[in-house]
Amino acid sequence: MGKFLAFGEIMLRLSPPGRELLLQTPKFDVWVAGAEANVATALARLGHDVGFVSAVPANDLGDAAVTTLRGHGIDTSGIQRGGDRMGLYFVTSGAGMRATEVIYDRAHSSFAEAPADAWDWDTLLNGVDRLHLSGITPALGPVPAQAAIAAADAAAARGIPVSFDGNWRGKLWERWDGKPREILSRLVAQADLMFGNHRDIALLLDKPFSGDGEDRRREAADAAFAAFPKLQTIASTARHTEDVDRHLLSARIDTRDAHAQSAEITLAGIVDRIGAGDAFAAGVLHSLRNGGSIDDAARTGLALTALKHSLPGDASLFRQTDIDAFLAGGLDVRR
Repeated sequence: MGKFLAFGEIMLRLSPPGRELLLQTPKFDVWVAGAEANVATALARLGHDVGFVSAVPANDLGDAAVTTLRGHGIDTSGIQRGGDRMGLYFVTSGAGMRATEVIYDRAHSSFAEAPADAWDWDTLLNGVDRLHLSGITPALGPVPAQAAIAAADAAAARGIPVSFDGNWRGKLWERWDGKPREILSRLVAQADLMFGNHRDIALLLDKPFSGDGEDRRREAADAAFAAFPKLQTIASTARHTEDVDRHLLSARIDTRDAHAQSAEITLAGIVDRIGAGDAFAAGVLHSLRNGGSIDDAARTGLALTALKHSLPGDASLFRQTDIDAFLAGGLDVRR
């Protein structure tokens, strides 16, 4: 099989222990984090050849991030060292009817400050047969936006498929005078596979769509296919939140001439939902890479995102055996 390459910022996530409020006690749990790094980690844990491109400072924090990714089997040769700081974000886990809260501290990070032409795509894309990007990188500012577009264009020029996860981050876009519709549309225009729902498509096309019902979801997908000729597949989840610990989740994949819709499952006793969308993306990419049908990909993506809800931290660390056990429906002790 070929090689996946993901491009984006790797960060550190700091969270108060358990369900505490931020600095309720002077402690943090720390995880290596970042949407694209989460996808790379999950794919590597599932046995794929994966590389990651980013920039981190040449200090202990950068060392920890690189060491963590390398420990999961990811090729970190594309991670540059330099700049002044590591991107951070803080997650205060919700409880009951109190929602989880995120605070970003990513301004002027090594990745955000790296020039758009810092990346040698001729070298980085050598041997790669899929590039994975997300909408978080362009949300960081005009220079990261240029870098993301350059990466997508370089892959497209070489005939390398691009997968793109919308990952809308309003708090980041609000920090600068960007044009998200224009920028994100340029990235989706180079993608054959998009992770996003009717809200992402509504943003891209400046047209409202309802997500209620399968027909409405298909309406949004058809509009996206009409607007973006390269786009062949759209993968999405639908989530209904009853409280922080109990969600209803389903998965859907649309192609130009077919669709697959999973049954809705109940997730109870949720440990950590952060990174669940990245796990879904990795599950879909994993299944499709292995020749699975869109029905298989929907089930695998749903399985991996469901499993991620059981694990603290950002990244899915599960193997194929875990997916198989989940799909088999067994919750007894595995001895």
